[in-house]
Amino acid sequence: MAPPLPLEDELFPSTPGKFKMERSNAMNRQLLRCFASTTTMFIWALFLVALTASYLSFHSFLDSGTRYFSASWGGIKWEKHVRDSSQVHRSGGMSVLVTGAAGFVGTHVSLALKKRGDGVVGLDNFNNYYDPSLKKARRSLLNNNGIFVVEGDVNDHRVLAKLFDVVAFTHVMHLAAQAGVRYAMENPQSYVHSNIAGLVTLLETCKSANPQPAVVWASSSSVYGLNDKVPFSESDPTDRPASLYAATKKAGEEITHTYNHIYGLSITGLRFFTVYGPWGRPDMAYFSFTRNILQGKPITVYRGKGRVDLARDFTFIDDVVKGCVRALETAGKSTGSGGKKRGAAPYRIYNLGNTRPVTVPTLVGILERYLKVKAKKNVMEMPGNGDVPFTHANISLAQKELGYKPTTDLQTGLKKFVRWYLSYYGYKPIATSNL
Repeated sequence: MAPPLPLEDELFPSTPGKFKMERSNAMNRQLLRCFASTTTMFIWALFLVALTASYLSFHSFLDSGTRYFSASWGGIKWEKHVRDSSQVHRSGGMSVLVTGAAGFVGTHVSLALKKRGDGVVGLDNFNNYYDPSLKKARRSLLNNNGIFVVEGDVNDHRVLAKLFDVVAFTHVMHLAAQAGVRYAMENPQSYVHSNIAGLVTLLETCKSANPQPAVVWASSSSVYGLNDKVPFSESDPTDRPASLYAATKKAGEEITHTYNHIYGLSITGLRFFTVYGPWGRPDMAYFSFTRNILQGKPITVYRGKGRVDLARDFTFIDDVVKGCVRALETAGKSTGSGGKKRGAAPYRIYNLGNTRPVTVPTLVGILERYLKVKAKKNVMEMPGNGDVPFTHANISLAQKELGYKPTTDLQTGLKKFVRWYLSYYGYKPIATSNL
């Protein structure tokens, strides 16, 4: 048996040259294997990158296709809904884009036009100025009557351009706006955004359309501001607004006049006077009074200076709708084409009121009688929040040129509103022959 090798001999063989050659060959083999492994890994990495890119591209394609076919606006199905809703079903009928269609006045005007056989497409952004569920309920009412409402904003020029690309609207009924006098002190930017910027965006689309539509839009009795001459007439000065809301509506009248003058757009502005009725706005006094009276909560009744009762020219929704429809019917054609004016076009402004102002305490008394509940009233002096002490419309011009004739007094109108309110909010019917 051979003696064991010293430790150094085990670590270092006695033939160094052979060791160097074998070590060199071994290292070359390791390098080749490493290189081959690295190349393989690189190829696999490229393959995975290509596979990932292909997947993402395909996913993007599917996502784009899905958006095209099922987006909130745009796509084949959406275009079909718009076209179907805009179809005219009577001789000489109109195809009308109604902005703010899920709003109070917008819903009623849309239904009236559709019932006549006119084509109607709605546009609404369903904002949360008041309970959006009420707006969605109105949209369901419209859908059930064959009216398609697009969810979009009048400030979005893309959705407006798409709508006019799909339908050659003959008329636009522009009712989308930020409403409310007092809220302007909390969120003034919303009034500029909706009532000025939104109006300009819409008018830009209309002036570039071919053919140009006639535009009827909602101004407001608030433009009369601090005017103390009654009744308010269209020729009265409107240069002293009492609220930012009023100022934006006055600005709207000046802006629409500019587009009429430069681009030949047919423009009709309607100054609404305190519109009320079923499906109304929860921020309006008659609506909030009804809610609080039924819930046993106090209501605040304001008085003017010298303890004078505030008065409003309350106008029932059905009367206002008739005025809106007549304004659309009698609107002359726009004269521009491709954004260029080719002749003078009509520019009109009308008051749509009831001509019979009623004090707020009288309004409360009528509600108490119909609701069979006594109101808990807090009487306070009117704060400086933009409200005015009274409104009173002179409607002689609308009577003469539109054939406008309101027929609903406040007692009759509130009876219809209370009946709707009790039904919509699930109250048990009040056992009384008055309703």
